[in-house]
Amino acid sequence: MAFAATSSTSSSPISRNLRHFSPSPSHHSSRPSFPLLLRHWRRTTISSSSSSSPFTETNSLERYQRETWVYDSLFSTAPRGGVCDRENEIAVQLPELKKLLEALRAARSNLGCGNGDCGSLGRVALVGTGPGDPELLTIKGVRAIERADLILYDRLVSNEVLGLVKEDARLLYVGKTAGYHSRTQEEIHELLLSFAEAGANVVRLKGGDPLVFGRGGEEMDFLQQQGIKVEVIPGITSASGIAAELGIPLTHRGVANSVRFLTGHSRNGGTDPLYVAENAADPDSTLVVYMGLSTLPALAPKLMNHGLPPETPAVAVERGTTPQQRMVFAKLKDLVNEVKLAELVSPTLIIIGKVVALSPIWSQQSEHDTLKTKQPCAMQTKG
Repeated sequence: MAFAATSSTSSSPISRNLRHFSPSPSHHSSRPSFPLLLRHWRRTTISSSSSSSPFTETNSLERYQRETWVYDSLFSTAPRGGVCDRENEIAVQLPELKKLLEALRAARSNLGCGNGDCGSLGRVALVGTGPGDPELLTIKGVRAIERADLILYDRLVSNEVLGLVKEDARLLYVGKTAGYHSRTQEEIHELLLSFAEAGANVVRLKGGDPLVFGRGGEEMDFLQQQGIKVEVIPGITSASGIAAELGIPLTHRGVANSVRFLTGHSRNGGTDPLYVAENAADPDSTLVVYMGLSTLPALAPKLMNHGLPPETPAVAVERGTTPQQRMVFAKLKDLVNEVKLAELVSPTLIIIGKVVALSPIWSQQSEHDTLKTKQPCAMQTKG
């Protein structure tokens, strides 16, 4: 990594007390070892995302290895077939979370803070981890991670970023994916509040930037209303990180004079996110669609129906900025079909606009397509 990730040399009094906290009961000898169960789980898991994704998917082995403290009962409730059961997972976590809270409060009380004598509660930092490449994490973000007593992290936080967490800190997965929310947003609010009130230094890790389709604004607003100090440490949002990786300027003089970010998801019961297609179909602007894989088949024709030329260059990028990155460059009229053929999966970012043609990869592909078109003619002439 570009930034040296060293453990913090001066941990807080509360974190020093937590080093002696062990939520595991004393019946370990009566059950299989954790690594043995993980090997069994690896054989029975049908999903391939845990082995190929750099992110902390809901069935990531790395995730469970880092969270043995809270999954002490994992052995009876381990996900089968790569699918987690949300209610069982929370039931497993709850006793250990309560024990950790009790340990935090006891440590705070031992410091004379039981009646608020210490004059301050814990702190919460909302930290953006960027689009996937751990080297895109900011120095300020690294320092916040290294100071944390408790880390609450999302699905699109890479396992390499979690490797920066100090050994005595606790990790808790609160990610969301289609069809599976490990915790509701309200539960996440309460977790942040409870641990901050107990005096913990809490870090909420989010992929990309916390305030760009990350619901960081909701968490910040809730905590501030409860009197909790919140620090927001921005991250490189996927649009910027992935566009830079591909050599695409989001704006360019004479090509695109503005850029628009659009989410492909809507809030439960909310308005269809594609209602903005009418205003987004601007040939002189760049459109970036987050989480838009499922809605692309509806969005592309809407954009063309509202005036965006079918020949408009576009690209869809899966797991951008990571070694697992895959991408499809195509004209807007062909994008849906090409994405289906490539079988791209989430997370995938979509960039639509004339600036896409400025990428060196676009010109290389155009040359390749031209050669493919000319080759049959040349062979026919020789015959």
